[in-house]
Amino acid sequence: MRSGILLAFLIIGAQTVFAQAAPPDIPLPRVTFGVDKAQSVEDVSVTLELVALLTILSLAPSIVIMMTCFTRIVIVLNFVKQAIGAQNAPPNQMIIGLSLFLTFFVMAPTFNRVNEEAIQPYLAHEINYQEGLDKAIKPIREFMLRQTSEQDLALFIRASRLPNPSSVEELGMWTIIPAFIISELKTAFIIGFLVYIPFLVIDMAVASILMSMGMMMLPPMMVSMPFKLILFVMVDGWSLIVQQLLLSFH
Repeated sequence: MRSGILLAFLIIGAQTVFAQAAPPDIPLPRVTFGVDKAQSVEDVSVTLELVALLTILSLAPSIVIMMTCFTRIVIVLNFVKQAIGAQNAPPNQMIIGLSLFLTFFVMAPTFNRVNEEAIQPYLAHEINYQEGLDKAIKPIREFMLRQTSEQDLALFIRASRLPNPSSVEELGMWTIIPAFIISELKTAFIIGFLVYIPFLVIDMAVASILMSMGMMMLPPMMVSMPFKLILFVMVDGWSLIVQQLLLSFH
C-alpha cells in the first residue's frame, strides 16, 4: 500500500517537473495558395511569367531530348554497348549520364548565346517577354537547322500542305523539330551501323572457327566477347567514339 502511494507521488512529481521544463508550444507553419485581386498590370505579368516558367520546367526533359544532340549521342552509345555484347556494362544510368554531359558540352555555345542574347537582357528589363523568347529560340533553331537534312525538311513541308517558303527563316518550329528528330535518328543509325561492322567481323570469324572445330554447342558470343573487349581497349574505343560524335556536330 505504501509503495503504491509512493509510486503515485513520484509519477505526479515527474509530470510536474516535465511540464515546467517543457518549452512553450511552437506554432507549426502553414503553406497556403490563393488568388488575390491584382493591383497593377505588373502583378499580372509576374503571374504569367511564373506560369510560363513552371510550364517550361515541366517540358524540360522533352526539350532536352527533342531539341538538342541528346538523341544521337544516347543511341550511338547504346549501339556500342550492344555491339560489344556486354548487356550490363556499362549500366544504363551511366550511358544516360554520359549522354547528358556530352549534350551539355556540345550545346554549350548555343546555351551561352541564349543566355547572352535573351536571358540576361530580359533580366535587365531591356527586352520584354516575347522578344526574349524569340531571341532564345533563334540559336537553338540555327543549331537544329545545321543538323537537319533538306530531304527531311521537304518531307514535313509537303505534309503540312503549306506554300513553299522562300527561305529557312519562314519555317516554323513545328516543321523544324520533327525534321530534326528524323535526321538525328538517321545519323545515329548510320554511325551505329559503322560501329557494328568490326564487332560483327569478330563474331563471324569466331563462329567459323568454332564450326570448323566441331564445337557447335559452344555459344560464339561467349568466345568472341573477350576478343571484342581486347580490340575495343586497344583502339581506345570510348575516346574514339566520343571524338567522332563530337566531330559529327561540326
